Amino acid sequence: MSAALPGLPKGEVFLTPPHPDWPALFAAEAARIRSALGARVLGLEHYGSTSIPGIKAKPVIDLLVGVARLEEADTFSPTMVALGYEDAGDGGVPGHRIFGLGAARTHICHVVPHEGPEWRTCLAFRDALRADRALALAYEALKVELAARHTKDRAAYTDGKTAFVQAVTATARSRG
Repeated sequence: MSAALPGLPKGEVFLTPPHPDWPALFAAEAARIRSALGARVLGLEHYGSTSIPGIKAKPVIDLLVGVARLEEADTFSPTMVALGYEDAGDGGVPGHRIFGLGAARTHICHVVPHEGPEWRTCLAFRDALRADRALALAYEALKVELAARHTKDRAAYTDGKTAFVQAVTATARSRG
Protein backbone atom coordinates (compact mmCIF):
# COMPACT_ATOMS: atom_id res chain seq x y z
CA MET A 1 0.00 0.00 0.00
CA SER A 2 1.03 3.58 -0.60
CA ALA A 3 -0.42 7.05 -0.22
CA ALA A 4 -1.39 6.83 -3.89
CA LEU A 5 -3.07 3.48 -3.36
CA PRO A 6 -4.30 2.83 0.19
CA GLY A 7 -6.43 -0.11 -0.97
CA LEU A 8 -10.10 -0.82 -0.48
CA PRO A 9 -11.20 -3.03 2.42
CA LYS A 10 -13.70 -5.75 1.55
CA GLY A 11 -17.27 -4.47 1.29
CA GLU A 12 -16.35 -0.79 1.59
CA VAL A 13 -16.83 1.94 -0.97
CA PHE A 14 -14.96 5.22 -0.96
CA LEU A 15 -13.30 7.35 -3.58
CA THR A 16 -9.97 9.12 -3.52
CA PRO A 17 -8.81 12.12 -5.53
CA PRO A 18 -6.93 11.31 -8.73
CA HIS A 19 -3.24 10.57 -8.17
CA PRO A 20 -0.40 11.03 -10.66
CA ASP A 21 1.20 7.73 -9.57
CA TRP A 22 -1.71 5.53 -10.73
CA PRO A 23 -0.29 4.93 -14.25
CA ALA A 24 3.12 3.99 -12.81
CA LEU A 25 1.52 1.67 -10.26
CA PHE A 26 -0.35 -0.02 -13.10
CA ALA A 27 2.84 -0.34 -15.18
CA ALA A 28 4.78 -1.90 -12.31
CA GLU A 29 2.09 -4.48 -11.58
CA ALA A 30 1.54 -5.20 -15.27
CA ALA A 31 5.27 -5.93 -15.65
CA ARG A 32 5.17 -8.26 -12.64
CA ILE A 33 2.19 -10.17 -14.07
CA ARG A 34 3.66 -10.35 -17.59
CA SER A 35 6.92 -11.67 -16.17
CA ALA A 36 5.13 -14.37 -14.18
CA LEU A 37 2.60 -15.45 -16.83
CA GLY A 38 4.67 -14.96 -19.96
CA ALA A 39 3.21 -15.62 -23.40
CA ARG A 40 -0.18 -16.58 -21.97
CA VAL A 41 -0.85 -12.85 -21.64
CA LEU A 42 -1.93 -11.62 -25.08
CA GLY A 43 -2.83 -8.15 -23.86
CA LEU A 44 -2.72 -6.21 -20.61
CA GLU A 45 -4.49 -2.88 -20.19
CA HIS A 46 -5.10 -0.36 -17.42
CA TYR A 47 -8.82 0.22 -17.16
CA GLY A 48 -11.30 1.29 -14.51
CA SER A 49 -11.46 4.76 -13.04
CA THR A 50 -7.77 4.96 -12.09
CA SER A 51 -7.06 4.83 -15.84
CA ILE A 52 -9.17 7.95 -16.51
CA PRO A 53 -7.08 11.08 -15.92
CA GLY A 54 -8.45 13.59 -13.45
CA ILE A 55 -11.40 11.74 -11.90
CA LYS A 56 -11.93 10.34 -8.42
CA ALA A 57 -11.73 6.58 -8.09
CA LYS A 58 -11.82 3.74 -5.64
CA PRO A 59 -8.14 3.31 -4.67
CA VAL A 60 -7.74 0.10 -6.69
CA ILE A 61 -5.83 -0.40 -9.94
CA ASP A 62 -7.90 -2.50 -12.38
CA LEU A 63 -5.91 -4.57 -14.86
CA LEU A 64 -7.53 -6.17 -17.88
CA VAL A 65 -5.61 -9.32 -18.79
CA GLY A 66 -6.34 -10.79 -22.22
CA VAL A 67 -5.82 -14.51 -22.78
CA ALA A 68 -6.68 -16.90 -25.62
CA ARG A 69 -9.46 -18.63 -23.65
CA LEU A 70 -10.96 -17.82 -20.26
CA GLU A 71 -10.24 -21.38 -19.06
CA GLU A 72 -6.52 -20.58 -19.19
CA ALA A 73 -7.00 -18.73 -15.93
CA ASP A 74 -7.30 -22.15 -14.26
CA THR A 75 -3.76 -23.01 -15.32
CA PHE A 76 -2.20 -19.83 -13.99
CA SER A 77 -4.23 -19.45 -10.82
CA PRO A 78 -1.38 -20.94 -8.73
CA THR A 79 1.03 -18.41 -10.24
CA MET A 80 -1.31 -15.53 -9.41
CA VAL A 81 -1.72 -16.86 -5.87
CA ALA A 82 2.10 -17.01 -5.58
CA LEU A 83 2.15 -13.31 -6.56
CA GLY A 84 -0.17 -12.60 -3.61
CA TYR A 85 -3.49 -12.58 -5.44
CA GLU A 86 -6.66 -14.26 -4.28
CA ASP A 87 -8.60 -16.21 -6.92
CA ALA A 88 -12.15 -14.83 -6.66
CA GLY A 89 -13.66 -16.90 -9.49
CA ASP A 90 -15.90 -14.73 -11.63
CA GLY A 91 -16.42 -12.32 -8.73
CA GLY A 92 -19.98 -11.82 -9.90
CA VAL A 93 -18.82 -10.58 -13.32
CA PRO A 94 -19.89 -13.08 -15.99
CA GLY A 95 -17.21 -13.76 -18.58
CA HIS A 96 -14.40 -12.61 -16.27
CA ARG A 97 -11.99 -14.42 -13.95
CA ILE A 98 -11.06 -12.14 -11.08
CA PHE A 99 -7.89 -12.06 -9.00
CA GLY A 100 -7.58 -9.54 -6.15
CA LEU A 101 -4.38 -8.38 -4.45
CA GLY A 102 -4.29 -7.48 -0.77
CA ALA A 103 -6.71 -7.79 2.13
CA ALA A 104 -7.51 -4.16 1.39
CA ARG A 105 -7.56 -4.56 -2.38
CA THR A 106 -4.92 -2.51 -4.19
CA HIS A 107 -5.14 -4.27 -7.56
CA ILE A 108 -7.81 -6.34 -9.28
CA CYS A 109 -7.04 -8.38 -12.40
CA HIS A 110 -9.93 -9.13 -14.71
CA VAL A 111 -8.96 -12.00 -17.00
CA VAL A 112 -11.02 -12.16 -20.20
CA PRO A 113 -10.60 -13.55 -23.70
CA HIS A 114 -8.32 -11.19 -25.64
CA GLU A 115 -10.29 -9.21 -28.25
CA GLY A 116 -13.50 -10.93 -27.10
CA PRO A 117 -16.73 -9.09 -26.21
CA GLU A 118 -15.72 -8.42 -22.58
CA TRP A 119 -12.31 -7.10 -23.68
CA ARG A 120 -13.85 -4.77 -26.26
CA THR A 121 -16.60 -3.55 -23.90
CA CYS A 122 -14.19 -2.72 -21.06
CA LEU A 123 -11.85 -0.81 -23.35
CA ALA A 124 -14.66 0.96 -25.23
CA PHE A 125 -15.91 2.40 -21.94
CA ARG A 126 -12.44 3.45 -20.82
CA ASP A 127 -11.60 4.99 -24.18
CA ALA A 128 -14.90 6.90 -24.35
CA LEU A 129 -14.23 8.50 -20.96
CA ARG A 130 -10.64 9.31 -21.87
CA ALA A 131 -11.80 11.01 -25.07
CA ASP A 132 -14.62 13.08 -23.56
CA ARG A 133 -13.85 15.13 -20.45
CA ALA A 134 -17.53 16.05 -19.88
CA LEU A 135 -18.49 12.38 -20.00
CA ALA A 136 -15.70 11.50 -17.56
CA LEU A 137 -16.88 14.20 -15.17
CA ALA A 138 -20.49 12.99 -15.43
CA TYR A 139 -19.29 9.49 -14.53
CA GLU A 140 -17.30 10.89 -11.63
CA ALA A 141 -20.37 12.77 -10.33
CA LEU A 142 -22.43 9.58 -10.48
CA LYS A 143 -19.70 7.66 -8.63
CA VAL A 144 -19.48 10.34 -5.92
CA GLU A 145 -23.25 10.22 -5.39
CA LEU A 146 -23.32 6.41 -5.28
CA ALA A 147 -20.30 6.16 -2.98
CA ALA A 148 -21.95 8.55 -0.53
CA ARG A 149 -25.13 6.43 -0.51
CA HIS A 150 -23.52 2.98 -0.50
CA THR A 151 -20.45 3.19 1.75
CA LYS A 152 -20.81 -0.45 2.86
CA ASP A 153 -22.57 -1.97 -0.15
CA ARG A 154 -20.26 -2.42 -3.10
CA ALA A 155 -22.86 -4.40 -5.05
CA ALA A 156 -25.36 -1.53 -4.84
CA TYR A 157 -22.63 0.95 -5.80
CA THR A 158 -21.73 -1.14 -8.85
CA ASP A 159 -25.36 -1.73 -9.81
CA GLY A 160 -25.96 2.02 -9.68
CA LYS A 161 -23.35 2.55 -12.41
CA THR A 162 -24.72 -0.11 -14.77
CA ALA A 163 -27.12 2.02 -16.84
CA PHE A 164 -24.45 4.70 -17.38
CA VAL A 165 -21.82 2.15 -18.40
CA GLN A 166 -24.22 0.39 -20.77
CA ALA A 167 -25.28 3.65 -22.41
CA VAL A 168 -21.67 4.75 -22.95
CA THR A 169 -20.56 1.40 -24.34
CA ALA A 170 -23.61 1.18 -26.64
CA THR A 171 -22.81 4.63 -28.03
CA ALA A 172 -19.13 3.75 -28.41
CA ARG A 173 -19.98 0.52 -30.27
CA SER A 174 -22.36 2.33 -32.61
CA ARG A 175 -19.56 4.75 -33.55
CA GLY A 176 -16.92 2.28 -34.12
